[in-house]
Amino acid sequence: MNRTALAAVAALLLAGVTGCAQQQKPPMTPITLASAPAPERLTPDVAARAFRAYVVNEDVARASGDERLALSWAGDGQAQLIAGAFRKAAFTGDPAPRYGYANERLYVPRLNTYPQWFVAVADRTTRAGDARPGSRPTAAEARTKSTVIMVFVRTAPAARWRLSLTTLLNKKAKLPQIPVDREGYATPLATFDGGLVIQPRGVPAIQATLAAEGSGSVAAGVMRTGAYTSGYYTETRKAKKRASDAGLAYDTVFTATAFPVFSLRTSDGGGLVMYALSQNTVTFLKDHQKGHLAIPRDAAHLLDTLVLRDEVNVTETLQFAATVPARPTGRKPQPKADVIATDGAVTKAVTRKSA
Repeated sequence: MNRTALAAVAALLLAGVTGCAQQQKPPMTPITLASAPAPERLTPDVAARAFRAYVVNEDVARASGDERLALSWAGDGQAQLIAGAFRKAAFTGDPAPRYGYANERLYVPRLNTYPQWFVAVADRTTRAGDARPGSRPTAAEARTKSTVIMVFVRTAPAARWRLSLTTLLNKKAKLPQIPVDREGYATPLATFDGGLVIQPRGVPAIQATLAAEGSGSVAAGVMRTGAYTSGYYTETRKAKKRASDAGLAYDTVFTATAFPVFSLRTSDGGGLVMYALSQNTVTFLKDHQKGHLAIPRDAAHLLDTLVLRDEVNVTETLQFAATVPARPTGRKPQPKADVIATDGAVTKAVTRKSA
């Protein structure tokens, strides 16, 4: 067979192989892209379901000691507080406290964009960690009942509703009336609303200023002095004096956080503002021969070691609600904002060697 014939045969064989390969090639399967969840309109019914889902899952998480489950239902400052609570339970060997909720009232703003949020106010009872689900509170547990203000947030259509903030109504304080319209919606206020004595976004800074400067601060002109404002200043001065007498140096700073600020219109034209502060306290040895550091009782569970070095740095996450009146007109007296609800705990603690 000559070269021409051999080339022809090779070409035919190659065409046959190529044809077989083309016939055996599997058909292309179209890829279906998952569509993003459609935005869900926030309604009072949606809020009610979200609140019930949180209550059930929180109790399951605390009863079983499942920190991961608890944190999956929390965000912002509340996540820090929950993580600290589970760390403390592990440190002490006691179960995490459980809560019962009753007589909840939901305040749902009419929002057209994300993040969505709503406020729940309820009677909260602290239960023993081993309480049976559905059982009645004991007499001792009943005495722990308090009014809790809770803010829930949903950041996107695909996101879960999470508890962002919890704060407890102070003794003798009254929750302001929050009006709702015929469809059950409350009125949200922008964080930059200028119709209030203090813009909602400025409330944390005003409180932090009073904590740093006391009742003599210009901030006292727009916010009431008391235990959770200028009272912090008084406590700091006393703590500094005790520390100095013990050969220690002490300093504490209150700052606004990056966590969101929430505000609802009240019936008097003012606002109920909910927000967080951070308190950072540093204690260090000033006189090594005279003083020694003691383990902070409320921070021991967060320290990596109980052998203290020259300095202890403790951070607390504090959560508040304040009533902020409307800006006065004419010659009316200047009304003042008032902190009516507080809660918080140590969320970080470290000990280090002085530089």
